[in-house]
Amino acid sequence: MARTRTALLSVLALLAGLLSLQLSGPAPRATAAPAAFTHPGVLVSRAQLDYARSKVRAGQQPWKAAYDDMMGSSYASLSRTPQPRAVVECGSSSNPNHGCTEERQDAIAAYTDALAWYVTRDSKYAKKSIEIMDAWSATITDHTNSNAPLQSGWSGATWPRAAEIIKYTYDGGWPGAGRFATMLRNVYLPEVSNGSATTKNGNWELVMTEAAIGIAVFLDDRSAYDKAVSTYLDRVPAYIYLTSDGEMPKPPADSSIDTEAEIIKYWQGQSTFADGLAQETCRDFGHTGWGIASIADIAETSRIQGQDLYPKIQDRLRYALGFHTGYENGAAVPSWLCGGSVKKGLDQVTEVGFNALHNRLGISMSNTQKYTEAHRPSGTDNYFNAWTTLTHADNPS
Repeated sequence: MARTRTALLSVLALLAGLLSLQLSGPAPRATAAPAAFTHPGVLVSRAQLDYARSKVRAGQQPWKAAYDDMMGSSYASLSRTPQPRAVVECGSSSNPNHGCTEERQDAIAAYTDALAWYVTRDSKYAKKSIEIMDAWSATITDHTNSNAPLQSGWSGATWPRAAEIIKYTYDGGWPGAGRFATMLRNVYLPEVSNGSATTKNGNWELVMTEAAIGIAVFLDDRSAYDKAVSTYLDRVPAYIYLTSDGEMPKPPADSSIDTEAEIIKYWQGQSTFADGLAQETCRDFGHTGWGIASIADIAETSRIQGQDLYPKIQDRLRYALGFHTGYENGAAVPSWLCGGSVKKGLDQVTEVGFNALHNRLGISMSNTQKYTEAHRPSGTDNYFNAWTTLTHADNPS
């Protein structure tokens, strides 16, 4: 009897200890990565590619015009010669510019050729895409100077889109795929996932996170994917304001920006806030558009990967799109906003978010719809946005 009582007490003590450890220890980290990644699965899925291809081959609009626009660009030229550099040096505003433009544009060309391959099934385009990717993976070792994280984000967001299509749809083989993966892991991923951008304008960290999540998909790296999603869910509320946030916007996570005066300064001096206002609205709509584009692109990749982030960010995204396209469409700028004057130039960054929120989720977005349809077909900004009318216009997949 004594032994039984002693054993029971020991078990109870062990359970108490485990319970105490569970209550006092760190909370388990939530995971976002799928058990197995879907390929191709960075920004565009196979189903989306099939839909776009079917529309082009049927000569339907706006996809045919978007395709013709893409194929008529220099990015689709089969005579293009890649211009890789071992060290890409990019200073503020790309000054100095040692390989910065060439890297971004070669990445877009590789993606363009991958899309051209998928639509035409002409192996010349797949081989050209591979040629460009192989040239860079055999050469580049580093990014330097002040814009290194941003440059890595711009190019790193585009490379995986091309690589996913080629690796998983081209049956002609890609012997250099492993070396390309090594380049993404060693040259790009540390820069975009570890580079400090919390006090930079938000489009920096957003495109860096877009690059990180795309690279994680190509590498089948669940840990890198989870880290990117965590950064994303912290950064989006610090970039787009909702009245439910309170009187002031949320500060970037893990940053030194925390007082009211610091937040107002970070928001370009804006002290009155409304649904959809972004941290860079009063800087200019061009940089703001980049941030909005990355927010939509990341959510699109997450949806393809089976754990949809749109429900977590859809209100911020729809209000941001509606807020900025309203002024692009001609609405008068009130005196409380940016001193009564805004610098327009949102560019062609609305297609992905508009399709997801309006066409898939049924959200009314009259300002965004008017702006998006008026700017079709979307081309490329020569940085990281490219051909989204072709890939995402009214795409239900």
